[in-house]
Amino acid sequence: MIDCARPNRALAALKAYDPGHDLVALRARFGAALVELGSNENPFGPCAGALAAIKASLASVHIYPDPGGRALKRALAARYGLDAAQITLGNGSHELLMLIAQAFVDPGEQVVFSEFGFAVFALAAQAAGGVARVVKALPVESIQPRGHNLNAMLAAIDANTRLLYLANPNNPTGTWFSQDALATFLADVPASVLVVLDEAYFEYVDSHEVADAQRLLDHHPNLIVTRTFSKGHGLAGLRVGYALSHPDIAHVLERLRESFNVNSAALAAAQAALDDLEWVAAAVADCVAQRVWLAAAIRALGFVVTPSQTNFLLVDFGRPAAPVEAQLFAAGVIVRPMVGYGLPNCLRISVGRAADNQRLVDVLKDLK
Repeated sequence: MIDCARPNRALAALKAYDPGHDLVALRARFGAALVELGSNENPFGPCAGALAAIKASLASVHIYPDPGGRALKRALAARYGLDAAQITLGNGSHELLMLIAQAFVDPGEQVVFSEFGFAVFALAAQAAGGVARVVKALPVESIQPRGHNLNAMLAAIDANTRLLYLANPNNPTGTWFSQDALATFLADVPASVLVVLDEAYFEYVDSHEVADAQRLLDHHPNLIVTRTFSKGHGLAGLRVGYALSHPDIAHVLERLRESFNVNSAALAAAQAALDDLEWVAAAVADCVAQRVWLAAAIRALGFVVTPSQTNFLLVDFGRPAAPVEAQLFAAGVIVRPMVGYGLPNCLRISVGRAADNQRLVDVLKDLK
């Protein structure tokens, strides 16, 4: 490395986020035969209103978007019964998770998150110069295999802790915790510790047991909830996320947020998508039905599938999963290896359309 390219201390050991396979190249290689089940996308895409809004926005592509995203903020505020001053928009929730650490964590302060938690939590802590405290997850034999151990996370908080990341449901395990568990947990977290709860997969929840963190915002000023339009709303390619928080927290985030971080097409599409509840409900209903079918089909082959409240399944093959992934890859079926999460026997498999899920199962039946 040339001397002038030496990173600062916080970034010296940091590795870039791994997005998985080069899907652009694979699409060119396999064409329409490619089955993409590695990125947890909505295979049905966005609603017609969002597509129309994107098309209409192109007439103004030569001018900057609203830097404050005010129309979308007002729409989100109305949806959740909040004030627009409580909302921060991001270029996907990934940006917001990074931004929160950069805004609130001083070098050397502790950032707590769970083993098998979303990879961005560790990146955010390290980029801010924070000290990561990784809490061991629940055991495999528990009701929530490899899920967050909230009691252990609470015990990990000390006087040096500034930030704590949770995900519910969690990526890549698909596990969750209840409203009562979250409320009890938050009641015991010191007011000086920020709790960030990523709910990127919330639209796919079909169990009343799963916590809805935004309902607790009024009671806990130290709570930040992040959500996204990338999953249930089918807008992954436009990158729109948002954070719900106390206005004082949102005000700090606005100081650091990049100017025009959400583009015109994304703002227009997200607002239109927010209005079409029927489209989201239909796409989610199909995914939930396919999730049940796919989990049963994979279990019937003798593999362990973690219960999930997301649009993906974590599958444990009981042996190194690399050969399994390679055989799927050769057949044009793309899934996500979990070696980077410390789960070499596992693959994360997105729930796709029925035909794609069937093709996956057919390849798994022929495993060598």
